[in-house]
Amino acid sequence: MDMLRRSSVFAAEVLDVFDRSPTDKELVAQGKALCRDYIQARLQRAGLGWSRPEHGIASTAGGRMAEVSATFLRLGDELEYMRPTVYRNIARQLNISLTSESILSDAFLAVAAEIFSAGITWGKVVSLYTVAAGLAVDCVKQSQPALVLTIVDCLGEFVRKTLVTWLKRRGGWTDVTKCVVTTEPGLRSHWLVSSACNLGHFLKAVIFFLLRER
Repeated sequence: MDMLRRSSVFAAEVLDVFDRSPTDKELVAQGKALCRDYIQARLQRAGLGWSRPEHGIASTAGGRMAEVSATFLRLGDELEYMRPTVYRNIARQLNISLTSESILSDAFLAVAAEIFSAGITWGKVVSLYTVAAGLAVDCVKQSQPALVLTIVDCLGEFVRKTLVTWLKRRGGWTDVTKCVVTTEPGLRSHWLVSSACNLGHFLKAVIFFLLRER
C-alpha cells in the first residue's frame, strides 16, 4: 500500500511539472524516466528481463508524460524499421567489451557528442535513446544487467550538459509529440527524411569512436 501511495504521489508531481516551466533538474529526471521506459520496452521486445527501479518511470505518470514515452517508442520504431541492423549489436559495432562502467560510459558519451556535434533535433534525440536501448539489450544479453543503470545515468548527464537549454526553449519533452507521424504524406515524408539523416549521424559517430586515439 505504501509503495502504491508513493507511486501516486510521484505521478502527481510529474503531472504538475507539465503545468509550468520545468526546471533543469526536472528535465533531467524526466529524460532518465523516459530512458527507463524505452529500455524496458526494447528488452521486453527482445524477450529479456530487467528489474528496473519502480520510481521515476514515465509511463506510470499518465497524461502527457505517457504520451511522450509512447511517442519516443513510435519514432524509434520508424528508425529501426528503416535500418533494422543499425541499432542492434551496438557494443560490437563500437568494438567495446561490456566489462566496466567506465568503458560503457566513455563509449556512450563519445557517440552522443558526435551525434549532436552539428546541432540538436528531435530525430537525433530519439536516435540517442535508440542507441541507449540497443546498448542495454547488449548488456543484458552479456549478463551485465547492472550496467543498464549506467546507461540511464549517462543519458541523464548528457541531457543536463547538452539538451536542457534546448528543451526549455521548446517547453520541455512534450514538444516531441509534434513529431508523431500522421497520415498526411508530406508530414510522413519530412520525418522519414529527417530520420535518414540521423542514421547517417549515428554511423558517423560509430566511425569516429572507432578511429579516435585511445
